[in-house]
Amino acid sequence: MPRFNIHHITKYTYEGPVRDSANQIVLFPIKDEFQEVEKQELSISGDPTVDIYKDYYGNEIGSFTHAESHTSLLIDSRIKVVTKPRPALLDETPADGQWAFLQQLRWQVPYIDFLNQEKFTSLDQLLEDAHFQDMRTLTPLQAAQQLKTYVYDHFKYIKGVTTVETTLDEVWALKAGVCQDFAHILLVLLRQTGIPARYVSGYICPNKNGMRGEGATHAWIEAYIPDNGWVGLDPTNNCVADDLHVRLAVGRSFSDCSPVKGTYKGTAGQTLEVGVSVSYESGKVNEDTTTVLTPQPAVSNGNGSPEQNSYRRYMEMMQQQQQ
Repeated sequence: MPRFNIHHITKYTYEGPVRDSANQIVLFPIKDEFQEVEKQELSISGDPTVDIYKDYYGNEIGSFTHAESHTSLLIDSRIKVVTKPRPALLDETPADGQWAFLQQLRWQVPYIDFLNQEKFTSLDQLLEDAHFQDMRTLTPLQAAQQLKTYVYDHFKYIKGVTTVETTLDEVWALKAGVCQDFAHILLVLLRQTGIPARYVSGYICPNKNGMRGEGATHAWIEAYIPDNGWVGLDPTNNCVADDLHVRLAVGRSFSDCSPVKGTYKGTAGQTLEVGVSVSYESGKVNEDTTTVLTPQPAVSNGNGSPEQNSYRRYMEMMQQQQQ
């Protein structure tokens, strides 16, 4: 059973003093038969009291306020977690019976939320390109695996061209993005097929071959597959999520699982830096890994300014190169 040491730093730096910062953090790993949290140390600027509760999806959520004037906010999480292997996937029930079972789930809680589609005007184009009409000839597991591979093969992994505000239509136009974009596209395909699917945030742990998404928070999806339950699928790495994936939270989309979000009173200007390190060695934690803070892409300032929107900036660059 792999044992991991995970260090996650989030730092906000403001252009001037701010106050009354109210924040929500989703930095507490899921605890179940596949994950054991041996230790977690959480340090936050100002040493506020963190109230922890469970949300609708069963995630542990922390909330805190920092009332005093401050020019930066540092959230430092250190976790030691053990992951356990999952059982082999089953796919023995005839396909028709499995699809009929999924049809019965469409109006049942909690599956309703995981079948609702996000706004996406290019949906028909995506479905045609992914040969959506062929999926019902397969079992749900086969269809989910094939759609995972489609996303991996048809979207380029490029850091910095999208932000958390980038829409599905913008990701489709780019045919590129990072793990959260790959996850959102796969969610669309699975839900349209009739397979309940949920977004998963967490960390991916290094292996000898390297994995996309190391050194940052990672995202993948879980699909509800008959005879198996929730099955993790990682379209960024074209693999089934296993004991190298550490889960923080599940939800309908990124917005339900954002590691840190909040509000404050004061200047609008701010910069965000995030650092994540994950280490293990032969089942033993390697304590020597350094966590390096990396500036994150700015999000929209509300008026669509190209200077603040990574997607629009990237599209302008592409247009200039084509002239």
